[in-house]
Amino acid sequence: MNTEGLSNIQIADAQPEAEVPVVDVVDVPVAEPEPAPAPVAVIPGLDDSSLYIHRELSQLQFNIRVLEQALDESYPLLERLKFLLIFSSNLDEFFEIRVAGLKKQINFAREQAGADGLLPSQVLARISEVAHEQVDRQYALLNDVLLPALAKHQINFIRRRHWTTKIKAWVRRYFRDEIAPIITPIGLDPTHPFPLLVNKSLNFIVELEGVDAFGRDSGLAIIPAPRLLPRIIRVPEAVGGAGDNYVFLSSMIHAHADDLFHGMSVKGCYQFRLTRNADLSVDAADVDALARALPGPPYSRRFGDAVRLEVADTCPKHLADFLLRQFNLSESELYRVNGPVNLTRLFSITGLENHPELQHATFTPVIPKLLQNAENIFTVVGRQDILLLHPFESFTPVIDLLRQAAKDPNVLAIKQTLYRSGANSEIVDALVDAARNGKEVTAVIELRARFDEESNLQLASRLQAAGAVVIYGVVGFKTHAKMMLILRRENGELRRYAHLGTGNYHAGNAKLYTDYSLLTADEALGEDVSKLFNQLIGMGKTLRMKKLLHAPFTLKKTLLDMIAREAQFASEGKPAHIMAKVNSLTDPKIIRALYKASQMGVRIDLVVRGMCCLRPGVPGV
Repeated sequence: MNTEGLSNIQIADAQPEAEVPVVDVVDVPVAEPEPAPAPVAVIPGLDDSSLYIHRELSQLQFNIRVLEQALDESYPLLERLKFLLIFSSNLDEFFEIRVAGLKKQINFAREQAGADGLLPSQVLARISEVAHEQVDRQYALLNDVLLPALAKHQINFIRRRHWTTKIKAWVRRYFRDEIAPIITPIGLDPTHPFPLLVNKSLNFIVELEGVDAFGRDSGLAIIPAPRLLPRIIRVPEAVGGAGDNYVFLSSMIHAHADDLFHGMSVKGCYQFRLTRNADLSVDAADVDALARALPGPPYSRRFGDAVRLEVADTCPKHLADFLLRQFNLSESELYRVNGPVNLTRLFSITGLENHPELQHATFTPVIPKLLQNAENIFTVVGRQDILLLHPFESFTPVIDLLRQAAKDPNVLAIKQTLYRSGANSEIVDALVDAARNGKEVTAVIELRARFDEESNLQLASRLQAAGAVVIYGVVGFKTHAKMMLILRRENGELRRYAHLGTGNYHAGNAKLYTDYSLLTADEALGEDVSKLFNQLIGMGKTLRMKKLLHAPFTLKKTLLDMIAREAQFASEGKPAHIMAKVNSLTDPKIIRALYKASQMGVRIDLVVRGMCCLRPGVPGV
């Protein structure tokens, strides 16, 4: 953030010397003109909106950085495809949550500018502009670069115009036997209104000509494609030839839409996909109501207000306009795409086993030497703390510690927070075993972990069935803390063992994300973790911690104090340096404090994975 002085300051050229007559004896000196004053750089005040980036626009920029990884030719081809698909998945969630939230503010007349000075309507307009540009860029990259490159490795997505006679015959049989019996076309007329379509589902709008058996001639129908149907279908080698050959489900339905409307003519069939508000509308203060919204994808998520419409780029304007009216969307919320409307369904081919050369080499995280031959992890951790850096170091020691605790007769109790643990979680398996073995197991589960609510409710039921105590956190707050506490009797006394981490208790994520894990038997840390669990599970005032900072009580205040301390050091001419690695940086007070410290001369290095509302490199700031 710090800059060495002010750059790009230009000094005005000196005026040309005046022509001076020469006198025979005396030389007349010419006075040098005064140089023009250097322009003064305007340093914005720390409340200036230009110093702050809107968090939703910053999130969109993060997604763009993901897409740009797909442009990097140093990555293996299927890894580049994976990044392109992750961009789609991220953008879906961005519209479901972020864009939906902005639209809600506008609809409820709650427009209010933040530190960046932008109103929600202005942010939406900018999002639309950037998102359209990037979606066009994404499909151009897919069609012009990645798919042709995959074809060179005999991985082909065969378009209809390239279907051979054999493929056409095979597609007809597949459609007749596997697709037609499952899908249900819906004709549109006064008794068949426009159907309520599920969030992000694949659908087709069909333009018809003719009259049906009942004399109806509405001219329009909708074909919803059930989620159980695969979006890409592998063509048998005997039909498609050597290699990995695929046909899109959408191409099959386009080719045989006539078969679904007997005696009528299909003038056009166009795929489309609707994105809805997926933020749960259940009152967060009512856990019972939240549980009733589950299991199964919550209704409000599947059928929330529309926020985006994607259609095939060949869809005529009058049909696209018809769809926009049905969903109460504007032209700026329409995205025309040259390809499948749901690219995330291509993930199934990114791990092709017969193409290891197109993927990253398998990486195996290491086990620290201290733990490689340890029969009892408690003995090792009891002697010294162990810090793990994932994904380079394995998450296995964390799981092993819990497994040993589940079977150890000296372990009396286990307390655990769970935010995202994934399906078939080894962590949950160990907790279930511990409860069945008579340990006092308490799990603090965050039901409102976005898009994991259903999974978390299921694991809560499983833990309760095993005899564990399950708590759903604190009303009005999300429990983000990743911590485990094990109470073990040693030499007639209770000793606390703890795990503290920056990542979820999810073995899969631990192989993908950079996170830290601390295994410790430190007495002060263990006591702090115990106090924090008691605060989450029970009632009472905040207790003073010896080492831990916890939000919303001490974390922010202490961070501000630490930043101010570095600023004071800098003002006294002492070394001052702040280094931070964070998931996001959006808090205006923290950002303002960092700006102020930078102005005082503190060197600041930040590693921000996602949203960053701080604008780096501003001269004077």
